[in-house]
Amino acid sequence: MPAIRGSADAALGRRIVIAGAGFAALSALRSLPAAPGLGVTLVDQNSYSTFQPLLYQVATAGLTAADVAYPIRAVAHRTGAEFRRAKITRVDPAGRQVCLADGTVLDYDYLILATGVTAAFFGVPGAAEHAMSLYTRKDAVRLRDKLMAELDSRSVPGDDRDLYITVVGGGATGVELAGTLAELRNIALPSAFPEIDRSRMHVRLVELAPALLTPFRDNLRDYARDELLARGVDVRLGAQIKRVQPGAVVISGGSPEPGGEPAGDDPDEHTVSSDITVWAAGVAAPEWIARTGLPTGPGGRIRVGQDLRVDGQDAIFAVGDLAVIDGQQLPQVAQPAIQQGRHAAAQIGRLLAGQPTTAFRYKDKGIMATIGHRSAVVELPSRIRAKGTLAWLAWLALHLVTLLGNRNRIAALVNLSWRYLTWSRGGGVIVGDEEDDPDA
Repeated sequence: MPAIRGSADAALGRRIVIAGAGFAALSALRSLPAAPGLGVTLVDQNSYSTFQPLLYQVATAGLTAADVAYPIRAVAHRTGAEFRRAKITRVDPAGRQVCLADGTVLDYDYLILATGVTAAFFGVPGAAEHAMSLYTRKDAVRLRDKLMAELDSRSVPGDDRDLYITVVGGGATGVELAGTLAELRNIALPSAFPEIDRSRMHVRLVELAPALLTPFRDNLRDYARDELLARGVDVRLGAQIKRVQPGAVVISGGSPEPGGEPAGDDPDEHTVSSDITVWAAGVAAPEWIARTGLPTGPGGRIRVGQDLRVDGQDAIFAVGDLAVIDGQQLPQVAQPAIQQGRHAAAQIGRLLAGQPTTAFRYKDKGIMATIGHRSAVVELPSRIRAKGTLAWLAWLALHLVTLLGNRNRIAALVNLSWRYLTWSRGGGVIVGDEEDDPDA
């Protein structure tokens, strides 16, 4: 099939392709310079952009899948870009082409790779097959439905099985998910599933490092751990998942769980029940990145130079979690991705103008994580630190403001308010079938 040039086949013939539709990609799209003959094509396999920081709320039945999604075509239309819904299968740097699953080939003068990442299982046996991840809207819907199905099956009279949930990874996603699952059990379960004794639902958080939320200060890490413990989460620090099995995990290190069975010859390994295992530890590049021949680093992510161009390439940029910048360790949150997308767009503007590129410098705007209702930690670069209710309100406000679209902001505010006001009466649980959300 011949190359598709569309709107990019204009006077100057400058064609820019942006792969992805997350924070970095949309930031780049909005920041590209306006120039005669400049054509931009945005490519993503979904028709929507996902607000990943609130996926755990979808997974725990607090928000609908639509609350965290925004139509990409609306963003593309406002910026004058062309949108193509397609899956990328290959990039040809020598020919400056992007190949799509439907056979279409897109020519480019400059390419921005911003596809995001997926779960990194670090070669743990059984993890890819038996653990669930939380990186896409579809992941969140599947986890929600699995959770509701497990609870439904235990609500039958005479069923006295316990429900064990293991969250792997003590970063922001793992802490937020574990804390909200514990609150669902403590507050909503007695009303939503009165047949289930809440002491039969167990939430376990496993982290290899000696502390949770390692980018934060010690006192905020300790606060997060104490808040999780107060909510009844079994926090395992310095523990490693050795294997994931159907209905169980094998843990090495940490405090052995009462009733855990020794696993093999290693006395430090124990097999414990885990009906739902959620993997929130580490990231890896999409599988097709390995076929590009581009230089990669940890997790198959793409190595880039200081100006965010891929090592050895003069026309390809990689941004967001997909990129590994030489000499820079950046948190895997929204702000670095947004700033990198903006910087890559600016460098393309400089190259089009015949100017040299400049190095990317991350401007730290702070980090935050929530543990649950009225409990969060915030750390700003100005040495301002907060925890508790004030931090939680700041976290809530920021996430509502940064959601794309007024409808999403209003819907998220209403649903989250409804959750926290009515959980104790069983009104804060949103349910639905994946079939009702075919584009998830």
